[in-house]
Amino acid sequence: MKLIGTETAKHELKIKNNKLPLKSRIKREWDRNAIVYIFLIPTLIHFLIFQIFPFAFSFVLTFLDWKIIGDPEFVGLENWMRFLEDKLAWKAIWNTVLFSVYYIVPTMALGLILALIINSGVWMKSVFKGIFFLPVVTSFVIIAGIWGWLFRGTESGMVNYLLSLIGIDTQLFLSDSSQALIVLAGLSIFKVAGSTMIYYFAGLQSIDKQLYESAKIDGATPFKMFWSVTFPLLKPIHFYVAIITTIGSFQIFDSTFLLTGGGPNYATTTIVFYLYQQGFGGLNLSYAAVLSYVLFFIILVISLIQRKYMGQDTKYY
Repeated sequence: MKLIGTETAKHELKIKNNKLPLKSRIKREWDRNAIVYIFLIPTLIHFLIFQIFPFAFSFVLTFLDWKIIGDPEFVGLENWMRFLEDKLAWKAIWNTVLFSVYYIVPTMALGLILALIINSGVWMKSVFKGIFFLPVVTSFVIIAGIWGWLFRGTESGMVNYLLSLIGIDTQLFLSDSSQALIVLAGLSIFKVAGSTMIYYFAGLQSIDKQLYESAKIDGATPFKMFWSVTFPLLKPIHFYVAIITTIGSFQIFDSTFLLTGGGPNYATTTIVFYLYQQGFGGLNLSYAAVLSYVLFFIILVISLIQRKYMGQDTKYY
């Protein structure tokens, strides 16, 4: 009875508050949480200036022809129509999709394997954790330089030298349109796998050890325990890692910029690199804005699909 009375009183108070004038309700909320709003003001200003304004301005820019120098000219849907007819833009999107195929699943799988190794209680696991995580904190320029040396398309390249020891001919790698994108995907996997490992390791640490003990009593093999206990309970981690790796794969730029320049024969020209070329190389800022919105909508659609099929009934630790 006491609980019912409390709920009734709260309901009546809510009705009473809603009857107050808007000005009075705003004043009351300010009096209650003034210090919170004061501390939020700098963050809100930063968000409006560096997030909302650029997003809105770039959308307006898609309907203009503006190259920084001179006044902008309204052109309507001309930039959008140009995108529909731009074969190189569609090739860049296709290259980005291919890169995602080469990158997402191997990154998730390698991160999970490394996390399982660390979580298994391997000797000096803190040392191994640091070694696996080292590429994440190392400058991408340094890693890209080393990767370019390893996969140099000559006999002096380290990978080609190792292949020659088992009788395989010299490969062109970054100079071959059929291999370059895969090599770039391998670079990104090497760079990011350590952070993916940390996500999976955190998920493994949160699984109740009694579940494994119960599975052992029931006679489950290590593989059965992994497939029936570990893998399903890591669903929130799978979902999160899939989202961030997908977004990262569609934003790939630095490896292309540093190692291939979009070549050979546009085989590694991704949508972000093409956007960079249009915006900063050709000063076609309006068309670059169109490409940025195309990228935004692609990532949004894929993320919603992942949310529908991977995020349903997901329970977070």
